[in-house]
Amino acid sequence: MPRIIRARRLRGGVGAPSIGTLESVGTAASLVVRQRGTMEGMDRSPRPRLLVLASTFPAAAGDGTPAFVRDLAIEEAAAFDVLVLVPRVPGGAAEETDGPIRVRRYPYFPRRWEALAHGAILENLRARRSLWLQVPTLFAAQWLATRRAIREFQPDVMHVHWIVPQGIVARSLAHGIPMLVTTLGGDLYALDGDVMRRVKRWVLGAAAAVTVMNQDMAARVIALGAEPAAVGVEPMGADAAAMQIERITAETGQRVRLLLVGRLVEKKGVSVLLAALRAVPHRDWELTIVGDGPLRTRLESEARELPVRFVGQQGRGDLAKQYASADIVLAPSVIAANGDQDGLPVALIEAMSAGCAVIVSDLPGLADVAADGAGVLVRSGDEEDLTMALTALMAEPDRIRELGASAAERAKEYAMPAVGARYRERIQRILDAR
Repeated sequence: MPRIIRARRLRGGVGAPSIGTLESVGTAASLVVRQRGTMEGMDRSPRPRLLVLASTFPAAAGDGTPAFVRDLAIEEAAAFDVLVLVPRVPGGAAEETDGPIRVRRYPYFPRRWEALAHGAILENLRARRSLWLQVPTLFAAQWLATRRAIREFQPDVMHVHWIVPQGIVARSLAHGIPMLVTTLGGDLYALDGDVMRRVKRWVLGAAAAVTVMNQDMAARVIALGAEPAAVGVEPMGADAAAMQIERITAETGQRVRLLLVGRLVEKKGVSVLLAALRAVPHRDWELTIVGDGPLRTRLESEARELPVRFVGQQGRGDLAKQYASADIVLAPSVIAANGDQDGLPVALIEAMSAGCAVIVSDLPGLADVAADGAGVLVRSGDEEDLTMALTALMAEPDRIRELGASAAERAKEYAMPAVGARYRERIQRILDAR
Protein backbone atom coordinates (compact mmCIF):
# COMPACT_ATOMS: atom_id res chain seq x y z
CA MET A 1 0.00 0.00 0.00
CA PRO A 2 1.28 3.50 -0.69
CA ARG A 3 2.39 5.62 2.24
CA ILE A 4 1.09 9.18 2.29
CA ILE A 5 2.45 12.38 3.80
CA ARG A 6 -0.09 15.15 4.18
CA ALA A 7 1.40 18.62 3.94
CA ARG A 8 0.59 22.28 3.44
CA ARG A 9 2.57 24.74 1.41
CA LEU A 10 4.89 26.94 3.46
CA ARG A 11 3.87 30.57 3.65
CA GLY A 12 5.55 33.61 5.15
CA GLY A 13 8.76 35.53 4.85
CA VAL A 14 12.29 35.12 6.11
CA GLY A 15 12.92 35.54 9.82
CA ALA A 16 13.38 33.71 13.09
CA PRO A 17 10.70 31.01 13.17
CA SER A 18 8.22 30.51 15.93
CA ILE A 19 7.21 27.03 16.99
CA GLY A 20 4.14 27.34 14.78
CA THR A 21 6.30 28.31 11.83
CA LEU A 22 8.54 25.31 12.44
CA GLU A 23 5.47 23.09 12.31
CA SER A 24 4.53 24.72 9.02
CA VAL A 25 8.02 24.00 7.71
CA GLY A 26 7.50 20.40 8.68
CA THR A 27 4.49 20.17 6.41
CA ALA A 28 5.95 22.23 3.59
CA ALA A 29 5.45 19.87 0.70
CA SER A 30 2.27 19.40 -1.25
CA LEU A 31 0.54 16.01 -1.02
CA VAL A 32 3.18 13.41 -1.76
CA VAL A 33 2.41 9.76 -2.32
CA ARG A 34 5.38 7.61 -1.46
CA GLN A 35 5.46 4.24 -3.17
CA ARG A 36 7.68 1.44 -1.96
CA GLY A 37 10.02 2.06 -4.85
CA THR A 38 13.74 2.43 -4.84
CA MET A 39 16.11 5.23 -4.04
CA GLU A 40 18.49 5.75 -6.92
CA GLY A 41 21.41 3.34 -6.55
CA MET A 42 19.93 1.65 -3.48
CA ASP A 43 18.74 -1.94 -3.30
CA ARG A 44 15.71 -2.61 -1.13
CA SER A 45 15.53 -5.26 1.53
CA PRO A 46 12.81 -6.43 3.89
CA ARG A 47 14.70 -5.04 6.89
CA PRO A 48 13.47 -1.86 8.61
CA ARG A 49 14.96 1.34 7.23
CA LEU A 50 16.82 3.72 9.54
CA LEU A 51 17.59 7.32 8.57
CA VAL A 52 20.45 8.80 10.61
CA LEU A 53 20.77 12.60 10.80
CA ALA A 54 23.95 14.19 12.15
CA SER A 55 26.28 17.13 11.66
CA THR A 56 29.66 15.62 12.67
CA PHE A 57 30.86 12.86 10.40
CA PRO A 58 34.27 12.03 8.87
CA ALA A 59 34.95 12.73 5.22
CA ALA A 60 36.83 9.43 5.15
CA ALA A 61 37.31 6.65 7.66
CA GLY A 62 40.16 7.36 10.06
CA ASP A 63 40.70 10.97 8.97
CA GLY A 64 40.76 12.25 12.55
CA THR A 65 37.23 13.66 12.65
CA PRO A 66 35.24 12.22 15.58
CA ALA A 67 33.70 9.06 14.14
CA PHE A 68 31.22 8.02 16.83
CA VAL A 69 28.18 8.62 14.61
CA ARG A 70 29.75 6.57 11.81
CA ASP A 71 30.81 3.77 14.17
CA LEU A 72 27.36 3.56 15.73
CA ALA A 73 25.61 3.67 12.34
CA ILE A 74 27.71 0.70 11.24
CA GLU A 75 26.64 -1.20 14.36
CA GLU A 76 23.00 -0.27 13.73
CA ALA A 77 23.32 -1.63 10.19
CA ALA A 78 23.48 -5.13 11.68
CA ALA A 79 19.69 -4.92 12.05
CA PHE A 80 18.58 -2.07 9.77
CA ASP A 81 19.13 -0.61 6.33
CA VAL A 82 20.93 2.62 7.18
CA LEU A 83 21.15 5.91 5.30
CA VAL A 84 23.24 8.63 6.94
CA LEU A 85 22.50 12.23 5.97
CA VAL A 86 25.14 14.85 6.89
CA PRO A 87 26.42 18.23 5.68
CA ARG A 88 29.14 18.39 3.05
CA VAL A 89 32.72 18.67 4.34
CA PRO A 90 36.01 18.99 2.43
CA GLY A 91 37.07 15.67 0.92
CA GLY A 92 33.73 13.93 1.43
CA ALA A 93 31.91 12.29 -1.48
CA ALA A 94 28.41 13.52 -2.26
CA GLU A 95 27.14 9.93 -1.98
CA GLU A 96 29.00 6.78 -1.05
CA THR A 97 28.67 3.32 0.41
CA ASP A 98 30.77 3.01 3.56
CA GLY A 99 30.76 -0.66 4.49
CA PRO A 100 27.17 -1.57 5.40
CA ILE A 101 25.89 2.03 5.46
CA ARG A 102 25.06 4.57 2.78
CA VAL A 103 26.14 8.15 3.26
CA ARG A 104 24.71 11.24 1.56
CA ARG A 105 26.29 14.69 2.03
CA TYR A 106 24.39 17.82 1.06
CA PRO A 107 25.84 21.25 0.20
CA TYR A 108 24.62 24.20 2.25
CA PHE A 109 26.78 27.13 1.08
CA PRO A 110 29.11 27.91 -1.83
CA ARG A 111 31.91 25.36 -1.46
CA ARG A 112 34.65 27.98 -1.21
CA TRP A 113 33.26 29.40 2.05
CA GLU A 114 31.40 26.36 3.42
CA ALA A 115 32.84 25.91 6.94
CA LEU A 116 30.10 25.88 9.57
CA ALA A 117 29.72 22.11 9.83
CA HIS A 118 33.45 21.33 9.59
CA GLY A 119 34.06 20.57 13.26
CA ALA A 120 31.82 21.62 16.15
CA ILE A 121 29.12 24.04 14.99
CA LEU A 122 28.75 25.95 18.27
CA GLU A 123 32.48 26.46 18.67
CA ASN A 124 32.85 27.46 15.03
CA LEU A 125 30.22 30.15 15.56
CA ARG A 126 31.99 31.43 18.65
CA ALA A 127 35.32 31.58 16.83
CA ARG A 128 34.05 33.18 13.60
CA ARG A 129 30.99 35.37 13.86
CA SER A 130 30.77 35.55 10.06
CA LEU A 131 29.70 31.90 10.07
CA TRP A 132 26.31 32.96 11.39
CA LEU A 133 25.55 33.75 7.74
CA GLN A 134 25.65 30.01 7.07
CA VAL A 135 23.17 29.06 9.81
CA PRO A 136 19.97 29.75 7.83
CA THR A 137 21.38 28.10 4.70
CA LEU A 138 22.40 25.03 6.71
CA PHE A 139 18.87 24.73 8.12
CA ALA A 140 17.31 25.19 4.69
CA ALA A 141 19.66 22.73 2.98
CA GLN A 142 19.22 20.16 5.72
CA TRP A 143 15.44 20.52 5.59
CA LEU A 144 15.36 19.99 1.82
CA ALA A 145 17.83 17.09 1.95
CA THR A 146 15.89 15.42 4.77
CA ARG A 147 12.58 15.84 2.96
CA ARG A 148 14.11 14.25 -0.12
CA ALA A 149 15.58 11.37 1.91
CA ILE A 150 12.22 10.71 3.58
CA ARG A 151 10.45 10.72 0.23
CA GLU A 152 12.95 8.42 -1.50
CA PHE A 153 14.33 6.23 1.28
CA GLN A 154 11.01 5.92 3.15
CA PRO A 155 12.52 5.31 6.60
CA ASP A 156 10.65 3.37 9.24
CA VAL A 157 12.49 5.20 12.04
CA MET A 158 15.00 8.03 12.42
CA HIS A 159 18.02 8.33 14.69
CA VAL A 160 18.61 12.05 15.17
CA HIS A 161 21.94 13.13 16.66
CA TRP A 162 21.68 16.52 18.42
CA ILE A 163 18.48 18.37 19.22
CA VAL A 164 19.80 21.39 17.30
CA PRO A 165 19.83 21.57 14.36
CA GLN A 166 18.94 18.00 13.33
CA GLY A 167 16.17 17.58 15.88
CA ILE A 168 14.39 20.72 14.69
CA VAL A 169 14.51 19.58 11.07
CA ALA A 170 13.44 16.03 11.88
CA ARG A 171 10.59 17.15 14.13
CA SER A 172 9.22 19.36 11.35
CA LEU A 173 9.25 16.55 8.78
CA ALA A 174 8.81 13.27 10.62
CA HIS A 175 5.04 13.00 10.49
CA GLY A 176 4.30 9.42 11.47
CA ILE A 177 7.98 8.43 11.55
CA PRO A 178 9.20 7.78 15.11
CA MET A 179 12.41 9.47 16.23
CA LEU A 180 15.20 8.45 18.57
CA VAL A 181 16.88 11.73 19.57
CA THR A 182 20.42 11.58 20.96
CA THR A 183 21.99 14.64 22.57
CA LEU A 184 25.68 14.69 23.36
CA GLY A 185 25.73 17.78 25.55
CA GLY A 186 26.52 20.97 23.65
CA ASP A 187 23.02 21.60 22.33
CA LEU A 188 21.49 20.77 25.70
CA TYR A 189 23.87 22.65 27.98
CA ALA A 190 24.79 25.70 25.89
CA LEU A 191 21.56 26.71 24.15
CA ASP A 192 19.57 27.63 27.23
CA GLY A 193 17.71 30.85 26.41
CA ASP A 194 13.92 31.02 26.57
CA VAL A 195 13.39 30.63 22.83
CA MET A 196 15.77 27.70 22.51
CA ARG A 197 14.24 26.01 25.54
CA ARG A 198 10.86 26.21 23.83
CA VAL A 199 12.35 24.78 20.64
CA LYS A 200 14.02 21.93 22.52
CA ARG A 201 10.80 21.19 24.39
CA TRP A 202 8.99 21.02 21.02
CA VAL A 203 11.54 18.52 19.67
CA LEU A 204 11.90 16.35 22.76
CA GLY A 205 8.16 16.15 23.36
CA ALA A 206 7.75 14.46 19.99
CA ALA A 207 10.57 11.94 20.37
CA ALA A 208 9.72 8.27 20.76
CA ALA A 209 12.93 7.91 22.77
CA VAL A 210 15.78 10.12 23.95
CA THR A 211 19.31 9.07 24.83
CA VAL A 212 21.80 11.18 26.76
CA MET A 213 25.36 10.81 28.04
CA ASN A 214 24.79 11.05 31.81
CA GLN A 215 22.16 11.31 34.55
CA ASP A 216 22.42 15.10 34.77
CA MET A 217 21.49 15.34 31.10
CA ALA A 218 18.63 12.90 31.66
CA ALA A 219 17.17 15.17 34.32
CA ARG A 220 17.49 18.17 31.99
CA VAL A 221 15.70 16.58 29.04
CA ILE A 222 12.91 15.35 31.31
CA ALA A 223 12.55 18.90 32.64
CA LEU A 224 12.22 20.02 29.01
CA GLY A 225 9.29 17.70 28.43
CA ALA A 226 10.76 14.36 27.39
CA GLU A 227 8.72 11.41 28.65
CA PRO A 228 10.70 9.98 31.61
CA ALA A 229 10.11 6.40 30.54
CA ALA A 230 11.49 7.21 27.10
CA VAL A 231 14.79 8.67 28.38
CA GLY A 232 17.88 6.51 28.69
CA VAL A 233 21.51 7.13 29.62
CA GLU A 234 23.47 5.60 26.76
CA PRO A 235 26.86 7.18 26.03
CA MET A 236 28.47 6.98 22.63
CA GLY A 237 30.74 3.98 22.32
CA ALA A 238 34.39 3.85 21.35
CA ASP A 239 36.15 1.63 18.83
CA ALA A 240 38.06 -0.11 21.59
CA ALA A 241 39.60 -2.72 19.29
CA ALA A 242 41.30 -0.02 17.22
CA MET A 243 42.88 1.46 20.34
CA GLN A 244 44.13 -1.77 21.88
CA ILE A 245 47.56 -2.07 20.33
CA GLU A 246 50.67 -3.14 22.22
CA ARG A 247 51.68 -0.51 24.73
CA ILE A 248 54.94 1.31 24.07
CA THR A 249 56.99 1.02 27.24
CA ALA A 250 58.91 4.05 28.39
CA GLU A 251 62.66 3.81 28.72
CA THR A 252 64.16 3.93 32.19
CA GLY A 253 64.45 7.51 33.32
CA GLN A 254 62.19 8.84 30.58
CA ARG A 255 59.79 11.62 31.44
CA VAL A 256 56.22 10.77 32.39
CA ARG A 257 54.21 10.93 29.19
CA LEU A 258 51.01 12.95 29.45
CA LEU A 259 48.37 13.14 26.73
CA LEU A 260 45.27 15.22 26.03
CA VAL A 261 43.00 14.47 23.07
CA GLY A 262 40.21 16.80 22.06
CA ARG A 263 39.09 19.81 20.11
CA LEU A 264 40.88 22.94 21.28
CA VAL A 265 37.89 24.79 22.68
CA GLU A 266 37.12 26.27 26.08
CA LYS A 267 35.18 23.37 27.56
CA LYS A 268 38.14 20.99 27.21
CA GLY A 269 39.95 22.84 30.01
CA VAL A 270 43.34 23.01 28.29
CA SER A 271 44.14 26.43 29.80
CA VAL A 272 43.45 25.02 33.26
CA LEU A 273 45.78 22.08 32.54
CA LEU A 274 48.63 24.28 31.33
CA ALA A 275 48.35 26.50 34.40
CA ALA A 276 48.33 23.43 36.66
CA LEU A 277 51.40 21.99 34.95
CA ARG A 278 53.35 25.21 35.49
CA ALA A 279 52.88 24.69 39.22
CA VAL A 280 54.13 21.08 39.23
CA PRO A 281 57.40 21.22 41.23
CA HIS A 282 59.44 19.39 38.56
CA ARG A 283 59.59 19.12 34.79
CA ASP A 284 60.03 15.33 34.56
CA TRP A 285 57.05 15.13 32.23
CA GLU A 286 56.06 15.90 28.66
CA LEU A 287 52.57 16.66 27.33
CA THR A 288 51.28 15.87 23.85
CA ILE A 289 48.07 17.59 22.76
CA VAL A 290 46.20 15.91 19.90
CA GLY A 291 43.49 17.99 18.26
CA ASP A 292 42.85 21.29 16.62
CA GLY A 293 40.41 24.14 17.04
CA PRO A 294 39.90 27.87 17.33
CA LEU A 295 41.95 28.25 20.52
CA ARG A 296 45.12 26.58 19.26
CA THR A 297 47.16 29.76 18.72
CA ARG A 298 46.27 31.11 22.15
CA LEU A 299 47.02 27.80 23.84
CA GLU A 300 50.38 27.46 22.09
CA SER A 301 51.26 30.86 23.53
CA GLU A 302 50.16 29.77 27.02
CA ALA A 303 52.34 26.63 26.71
CA ARG A 304 55.50 28.56 25.83
CA GLU A 305 58.59 27.26 27.70
CA LEU A 306 56.72 24.14 28.83
CA PRO A 307 57.55 20.65 27.44
CA VAL A 308 54.32 20.60 25.42
CA ARG A 309 53.79 19.47 21.81
CA PHE A 310 50.74 20.35 19.72
CA VAL A 311 50.45 17.73 16.98
CA GLY A 312 47.05 18.65 15.51
CA GLN A 313 44.25 16.32 14.51
CA GLN A 314 45.35 12.73 13.87
CA GLY A 315 43.81 9.72 12.20
CA ARG A 316 42.71 6.67 14.13
CA GLY A 317 45.91 4.70 13.57
CA ASP A 318 48.19 7.50 14.76
CA LEU A 319 45.86 8.23 17.65
CA ALA A 320 46.09 4.61 18.79
CA LYS A 321 49.89 4.98 18.89
CA GLN A 322 49.54 8.12 20.99
CA TYR A 323 47.44 6.25 23.53
CA ALA A 324 49.86 3.31 23.51
CA SER A 325 52.71 5.70 24.32
CA ALA A 326 50.94 7.65 27.07
CA ASP A 327 51.24 7.03 30.80
CA ILE A 328 48.45 9.39 31.85
CA VAL A 329 45.61 10.83 29.77
CA LEU A 330 43.93 14.00 30.96
CA ALA A 331 40.33 15.18 30.55
CA PRO A 332 40.25 18.42 32.61
CA SER A 333 36.90 19.53 31.21
CA VAL A 334 35.23 22.72 32.44
CA ILE A 335 31.91 24.48 31.98
CA ALA A 336 32.41 27.06 29.23
CA ALA A 337 31.23 30.65 29.50
CA ASN A 338 28.21 29.86 27.31
CA GLY A 339 27.23 26.90 29.52
CA ASP A 340 28.59 24.24 27.18
CA GLN A 341 30.25 21.21 28.76
CA ASP A 342 31.22 17.69 27.88
CA GLY A 343 28.65 14.94 28.34
CA LEU A 344 31.14 12.07 28.13
CA PRO A 345 34.00 12.48 25.62
CA VAL A 346 34.58 9.50 23.38
CA ALA A 347 38.32 10.26 23.60
CA LEU A 348 38.18 9.45 27.32
CA ILE A 349 36.65 6.05 26.60
CA GLU A 350 39.29 5.42 23.94
CA ALA A 351 42.09 6.25 26.38
CA MET A 352 40.67 3.94 29.02
CA SER A 353 40.23 1.18 26.43
CA ALA A 354 43.92 1.53 25.60
CA GLY A 355 44.83 0.94 29.24
CA CYS A 356 45.85 4.50 30.11
CA ALA A 357 45.55 5.93 33.59
CA VAL A 358 43.20 8.92 33.47
CA ILE A 359 42.75 12.13 35.46
CA VAL A 360 39.35 13.68 34.81
CA SER A 361 37.16 16.53 36.01
CA ASP A 362 34.30 15.74 38.34
CA LEU A 363 31.64 16.84 35.85
CA PRO A 364 28.65 14.54 35.26
CA GLY A 365 29.45 11.72 32.88
CA LEU A 366 33.21 11.99 33.24
CA ALA A 367 32.99 11.41 36.97
CA ASP A 368 30.70 8.42 36.41
CA VAL A 369 33.04 6.56 34.09
CA ALA A 370 36.12 7.23 36.22
CA ALA A 371 34.50 6.42 39.57
CA ASP A 372 35.36 3.52 41.89
CA GLY A 373 39.06 3.47 41.15
CA ALA A 374 38.88 3.61 37.35
CA GLY A 375 40.51 7.05 37.34
CA VAL A 376 41.52 10.06 39.41
CA LEU A 377 38.89 12.76 39.89
CA VAL A 378 39.70 16.45 40.32
CA ARG A 379 37.46 19.46 40.84
CA SER A 380 36.54 21.00 37.51
CA GLY A 381 38.42 24.24 36.85
CA ASP A 382 40.54 23.91 40.01
CA GLU A 383 44.18 24.38 38.95
CA GLU A 384 45.57 23.63 42.41
CA ASP A 385 43.64 20.37 42.72
CA LEU A 386 44.86 19.30 39.29
CA THR A 387 48.46 20.18 40.17
CA MET A 388 48.28 18.08 43.33
CA ALA A 389 46.75 15.10 41.49
CA LEU A 390 49.37 15.24 38.72
CA THR A 391 52.28 15.58 41.15
CA ALA A 392 51.09 12.66 43.27
CA LEU A 393 50.32 10.29 40.40
CA MET A 394 53.49 10.99 38.43
CA ALA A 395 55.47 9.93 41.50
CA GLU A 396 53.81 6.48 41.62
CA PRO A 397 54.55 4.36 38.51
CA ASP A 398 52.91 1.29 40.03
CA ARG A 399 49.69 3.20 40.66
CA ILE A 400 49.72 4.47 37.07
CA ARG A 401 49.79 0.87 35.86
CA GLU A 402 47.04 -0.21 38.29
CA LEU A 403 44.80 2.66 37.22
CA GLY A 404 45.40 1.78 33.56
CA ALA A 405 44.28 -1.80 34.15
CA SER A 406 41.19 -0.64 36.04
CA ALA A 407 40.36 1.86 33.29
CA ALA A 408 40.58 -0.82 30.60
CA GLU A 409 38.21 -3.05 32.54
CA ARG A 410 35.69 -0.23 33.06
CA ALA A 411 35.83 0.76 29.39
CA LYS A 412 34.57 -2.65 28.22
CA GLU A 413 30.95 -1.65 28.81
CA TYR A 414 31.48 1.33 26.49
CA ALA A 415 32.99 -0.66 23.62
CA MET A 416 31.15 0.05 20.39
CA PRO A 417 29.77 -3.50 19.85
CA ALA A 418 28.10 -3.44 23.28
CA VAL A 419 26.80 0.10 22.81
CA GLY A 420 25.61 -0.70 19.30
CA ALA A 421 23.65 -3.72 20.54
CA ARG A 422 21.90 -1.56 23.14
CA TYR A 423 20.99 1.06 20.52
CA ARG A 424 19.65 -1.62 18.15
CA GLU A 425 17.45 -2.95 20.93
CA ARG A 426 16.20 0.54 21.74
CA ILE A 427 15.34 1.26 18.10
CA GLN A 428 13.59 -2.10 17.74
CA ARG A 429 11.46 -1.31 20.80
CA ILE A 430 10.44 1.94 19.12
CA LEU A 431 9.34 0.02 16.02
CA ASP A 432 7.53 -2.63 18.07
CA ALA A 433 5.54 0.08 19.86
CA ARG A 434 4.14 1.60 16.66
